[in-house]
Amino acid sequence: MTINRPLRLALFGSGRIGQVHAANIAANPGLELAVIADPFVDGARKLAETNGADVVSDPSEVLARDDLDGVIIGSPTSTHVDLINKSVDRGLAVLCEKPIDLDIDVVTQCRERIGTPKSPIMLGFNRRFDPSFAAINRRVAEGEIGKLEQLTIISRDPAPAPRDYIAGSGGIFRDMTIHDLDMARFFVPDIVEVSATATNVFTDEYMEFDDYDSAVVTLKGRDGELITITNSRHCAYGYDQRLEAFGPDGMLSATNMLPTTVKKYTRTETEQSDPYMNFFLERYVEAYAAELEAFAQSIRTGEQSSPTFDDGVMALVLANAAEESVKTGSAVQV
Repeated sequence: MTINRPLRLALFGSGRIGQVHAANIAANPGLELAVIADPFVDGARKLAETNGADVVSDPSEVLARDDLDGVIIGSPTSTHVDLINKSVDRGLAVLCEKPIDLDIDVVTQCRERIGTPKSPIMLGFNRRFDPSFAAINRRVAEGEIGKLEQLTIISRDPAPAPRDYIAGSGGIFRDMTIHDLDMARFFVPDIVEVSATATNVFTDEYMEFDDYDSAVVTLKGRDGELITITNSRHCAYGYDQRLEAFGPDGMLSATNMLPTTVKKYTRTETEQSDPYMNFFLERYVEAYAAELEAFAQSIRTGEQSSPTFDDGVMALVLANAAEESVKTGSAVQV
């Protein structure tokens, strides 16, 4: 049955990503933020001041309510599986940030436990909703460049994450590359082989955590498609996010976003433009809003929306395969 009233959502976590979701809920006339749950209640109260949501410190208080349509899980990764399980038990729709968990066995157990839930579960791979990437995906599917042969994904952060974040992130493949691995599957769902190489080319800081600051991953699709992912944890010119799809009839590409289209021409330089956006929240602002609207639509219709829980499972499988390939020096069959 289609729901025609405003949807009431709960938000787990009032940190950086929680603030993004709260702002997008407030901007969407079809949504209402009913409650925010966070053990750090001061931050949650500050966030709730702008929308009048209730604030609780214990997630069980959220799950005991009977006035909710769905939940958004933006809390730490270690809490995701427990909140997914309990939300599914309550029959609530779920939008969960990536990854589901850092341990594939924990994710598999969660998958077996929830089975086929009555309400939709959506994973927060927001880049599928970026207007440029989504347009290329649609046009490739429509055959505009013929059969996809090569996909190139470039993703470089403007600066390394803080040391304490890296310590618990699960490593570059599970934390950073996982978005690009999902983007690869957005175009080529059936990936059969993973090869990866990684290094610490500009800092030794990550070696303590058996992690890397730079990586290149090559994937092979079942029909022979080749996907290349290039990652770096630093980039002098900003947040570098590009994608190129190549086929026998041509190429489609998405370049970096600029704050404006203004360019400057002088005697000493040409086509000087604004710097690239320097933060993922700026670059993907439209994607986050579109992701939330897709989640809302799935609640209203009861139909599952991509990316699914299983997309989250496969992204982690590929991330683990990439790490294994680095350690063994061999391609990993998926």
